[in-house]
Amino acid sequence: MSFAPLLRRSLLAAGVSLLATGAFAAAEIGQPAPAFSAPGADGKTVSLAAFKGKTVVLEWTNHECPFVVKHYESGNIPQLQKEFTGKGVVWLQVISSAPGKQGHVEGPAALKINSFREAAPSAVVLDPDGRIGKAYGAQTTPHIFIVDPAGQLVYKGGIDSIASASKADIAKADNYVKLAFNDLGAGRRIAHASTKPYGCSIKYAD
Repeated sequence: MSFAPLLRRSLLAAGVSLLATGAFAAAEIGQPAPAFSAPGADGKTVSLAAFKGKTVVLEWTNHECPFVVKHYESGNIPQLQKEFTGKGVVWLQVISSAPGKQGHVEGPAALKINSFREAAPSAVVLDPDGRIGKAYGAQTTPHIFIVDPAGQLVYKGGIDSIASASKADIAKADNYVKLAFNDLGAGRRIAHASTKPYGCSIKYAD
């Protein structure tokens, strides 16, 4: 007996979407990234415009999502955060879960969760009304966007190529974030600039 259908049903019951199919108006590759200014988890305002001249990663997250748990418990996302912020990249987590929905947290709780899982983003952006998420067309957690120093969107999509919640798949997957930065560092156009995100559907306000 195959357990795959049962697993899929249980994930869907938990609000998980293996592949994003939402119909949001999405930010476009090669176009200016949508501007935003929003509260950070530390109480300070986070503005995209403040990081002009730097490469910025936007990572949509939900600490209760099994796919996010996979990438944090394995150390995959924390390692990426530390590697690239160490090279001057600004890494912003964005939490777009609405109040009362899975993944919604206030600032102090978000910082405590990050401390527990040894996360190292530059800042955590709180987006409870979903305004920023919808401007970008963010659909899943995780969902990754990369903005270049000129403010242009140069990558959007999945963190890697294997849409599963299994930690064992991380080593076998193509890490799209690393591949994107390899291309940027070599002065090349990103080969896979737009990929399909996977994970839990973002729990936007109704």
